[in-house]
Amino acid sequence: MSNCSCNSVLKAIFTCSGAADTGAISDQAARKLTNDGVGKMVCLAGIGGRINGIMASTESAEKILVIDGCPLGCAKKTLEQAGFNVFDYLKVTDFGMEKGKSPVNEERIKRVVDKAKEILNS
Repeated sequence: MSNCSCNSVLKAIFTCSGAADTGAISDQAARKLTNDGVGKMVCLAGIGGRINGIMASTESAEKILVIDGCPLGCAKKTLEQAGFNVFDYLKVTDFGMEKGKSPVNEERIKRVVDKAKEILNS
């Protein structure tokens, strides 16, 4: 199926959901933001796979926020390779967390969520 069952996304959130702890923090932050109604987490794999509905939802988004776990910037690069170059960007390691040394916990997730809310609500 080439269509997404999503409605148009006003504030799209894409994250690294990588194997490292910092990727898990970015993923959990996006899920919290979605649950709080601040934005909507969108499938990054759908961008990589160029799924029509996900591409269209992203193109029509009022705002796009990308949250990467580490300096590799996989989520950012995925969006850029799909032609999306205008978005806000956060990197979990910029919050003083270190890949492989920052176990997932509520305090770390909250730090990313708080900054993301500032960006999405501006």
